[in-house]
Amino acid sequence: MAYFRRTGATTFQPTEHVGGAWKTDEQHVAPTLGLLTHLVEADREKRGRDDLVATRLTFDIWGPYRLEEMTTDVRVLRPGRGVELVEAGVVCGGRRVVTVRAWLTATGDTTELAGGAPAPLPGPDETPAWDPTTDWPGAFVASIDVRRTLDEPGRGTVWVRTGHPLVEDEEVSALARTVGLFDVANGMTVRADPRKVAFPNVDLSTHLHRAPEGGWLGLDTSVVFGADGAGLTSSVLHDERGAFGALAQGLVVRGLTP
Repeated sequence: MAYFRRTGATTFQPTEHVGGAWKTDEQHVAPTLGLLTHLVEADREKRGRDDLVATRLTFDIWGPYRLEEMTTDVRVLRPGRGVELVEAGVVCGGRRVVTVRAWLTATGDTTELAGGAPAPLPGPDETPAWDPTTDWPGAFVASIDVRRTLDEPGRGTVWVRTGHPLVEDEEVSALARTVGLFDVANGMTVRADPRKVAFPNVDLSTHLHRAPEGGWLGLDTSVVFGADGAGLTSSVLHDERGAFGALAQGLVVRGLTP
């Protein structure tokens, strides 16, 4: 079963596999980030701009939202020949819940200049399997396959993949499928027990120096908690070919009342 079913030109229904981790009757935001990426790419193709690719995606998460039908919208904020800025958003339960601003740039052959990427991670076959439901409830977490090496609390490397399509009966790019897993970075190498400490992210920003190939997503992750209630999760992004970008998630850190 896919994570979403299209119910109209701009509406989507989440399936049971989108159930959240902080609260299981709410949506896990990860699939929504993939859906918005898919819509940005689809809008580009509708406008005849398939020469542009996403190189930065900045998502703002406005608040939790329930497992209800969502309405989406896409608009071009800054058109251009070689660079465009596109915004897409989701409304659920009568309020806006997630937005993305995506910079799209024209492609070109820079093979002779390529270099500087971090070293590849040990592959998924070299990394021990780990059950993420050890730390988290929720249907989305149960739907993913994880490999993990934890160096210490808040520091480790993870490989993650899913066998579920993003949108039922729709062709979805490797980028959109991969972005639909990005948000798990904050939960796979936790610094504190999420049953005792809340550390949800209010955003996720990623910069890409090439397109991911799909399949396994590798995360080389560090989690920092500050002394004033803020935190930061930072990850270098990998596929089985090597590094392809980086992401950051700003956290709100709060102790939970027993």
